[in-house]
Amino acid sequence: MRRLLGKVAIDTRPLRIPAYRRLWLSTVVTAIGSQLTAVAVPKQVYDLTGSSGWVGVSAGVALVPLLVFGLYGGAVADVVDRRKLLLVTNTGIAVTSVLLWLQAAFPVRSVWLVIVLLGLQQVFFAANSPARTASIARLVPAEQLPAATALGSTVMMFGGVFGPMLAGALMPVVGLPTLYLVDAVALTATIWSVWRLPPLPPLNAPSRRAGLKDVLDGFRYLALQRVLLASFLLDIIAMVFGMPRALFPEMAEKTFGDPPGGGLALGWLFAAIPLGALLCGLVSGWTSRVARHGVGVVLAVVAWGVAVIGFGFSHALWLAVVFLAVGGAADMISMVFRSAILQTAASDDMRGRMQGVFIVVVAGGPRLADLLHGTTGALVGPGVATAVGGALVVLATGLAVLAIPAIWRYRFTPERVAS
Repeated sequence: MRRLLGKVAIDTRPLRIPAYRRLWLSTVVTAIGSQLTAVAVPKQVYDLTGSSGWVGVSAGVALVPLLVFGLYGGAVADVVDRRKLLLVTNTGIAVTSVLLWLQAAFPVRSVWLVIVLLGLQQVFFAANSPARTASIARLVPAEQLPAATALGSTVMMFGGVFGPMLAGALMPVVGLPTLYLVDAVALTATIWSVWRLPPLPPLNAPSRRAGLKDVLDGFRYLALQRVLLASFLLDIIAMVFGMPRALFPEMAEKTFGDPPGGGLALGWLFAAIPLGALLCGLVSGWTSRVARHGVGVVLAVVAWGVAVIGFGFSHALWLAVVFLAVGGAADMISMVFRSAILQTAASDDMRGRMQGVFIVVVAGGPRLADLLHGTTGALVGPGVATAVGGALVVLATGLAVLAIPAIWRYRFTPERVAS
């Protein structure tokens, strides 16, 4: 039994490295807080408008700064000290969380104010995430990259499980504004942890300003890396067609019987995907011994699509949670292998820009999905919109593999990591 647990339990070797441990710990406290805001924003928009379509619109508007500053933030992360960039952007995220709390605590009742503040927060988030993720390869040995990715993803999923459930439990007791305030307070712990990181200046050149040429160079580099291109495409397929979270507030009330003010069904729906991912992350030790990362990504995306189809046809809350949790486990596997592929294939002077594209895909895809599912669900109903989206995931994944077969053939070896 001990040998079996050693083979499947999460690999904690990267935590023995002090610098990586600080980076990892900077996400622990705030993981729950960030999810409180992730639940509070769509819930507040839905309460103000009574429409899932508006939830989708808010996500679509917030997507614009995410796209622009995700790409530019990745270029900046390649030419400046990444630690300094993390300090600035984490502070910006904290300030916007305070502003969200103020507009909710002193009810302005303006949906557009919520959307503008959400967009501003996305500016800082989009510049923060590439710098954070691109730093990992500088802090851990190449053979520990899959393990480091699994550790980071697992702690985020931990917050994704307990944050939404805590939000569902707290909203009827302390009110929605408190969720924003808790997130803002938790972010101060992240700022302190990042402050204690070592300097992370560019390896191959002195710090300088990033420009449009740096962004375009990143796209030219990506065009030559077909495995990276395919991994991004598969994640776009999974998230755009198969992420129905914009429909969660409506389904919580109309399908699963939540009261109008919010309740546990809403919390369970938001928590189910990260719950499955968290459970998968806790037994992710086997991913460090898998070489066929491309195959793992493809099969995980197909499994995600099938799980979303099952969720769309679910009318019992427990069954819906099970399907979403299975999808979350599949998404976790895909995330670990896609991140390892990125860290392996991209050189250090391009990792920030590739992570910028990565965050645009990972965070931007679900926001496009919010717009797509919110508007489609308003027309044909949330269950049908969800099930059709899952079927499109499976179909489009097969077409993508046929178009770019290099992803199916890709194998990971530590020696392939570019310096």
